[in-house]
Amino acid sequence: MDTTKIIELLSYTLPAVITGGVAYYFFNLHTKNEEGRRRYLIQRDASKNALPIRLQAYERMALFLERINPSNLLIRIAPNSSDKMDYQNLVVLHIENEFEHNLTQQIYLSDECWTIITTAKNATIQMVRKAALSPEVDSANKLREAVLNELLEKQSPSNNALAYIKNEVGGLW
Repeated sequence: MDTTKIIELLSYTLPAVITGGVAYYFFNLHTKNEEGRRRYLIQRDASKNALPIRLQAYERMALFLERINPSNLLIRIAPNSSDKMDYQNLVVLHIENEFEHNLTQQIYLSDECWTIITTAKNATIQMVRKAALSPEVDSANKLREAVLNELLEKQSPSNNALAYIKNEVGGLW
């Protein structure tokens, strides 16, 4: 083969190879672009469907926090007897039952929000137990009074957690 034939062969194949390379590059770019667009559309549809469920979870946890707020809880739960320890156990049992009823909502909440809610629950239980250990508290009614008086001095743990939930829900829009 002489050099003219080789040059002629290259003059035909080189543009074809370059055109093929450019076509491959643009086809690959287009495929990645379409895949990203499809992923975005799927994610957008999923978030559109998930938003009402997440909002419902936040609503349920707000209701939980309102129900375990000591000012609401102690009015709603009347003592069975005058024994302060029985009443303390009854109140803690109600808080734990409310929490267990809403336990599955954690999959729709952020980890930080769930941690704040469980901390509010534990702080409320701790508030009741601490008041029951006081030597001035000798009956169930005095326990109620002691916890409610403590709420006059400081804010309820439920209110702090509820404020966090409101802030987080505001960020969903």
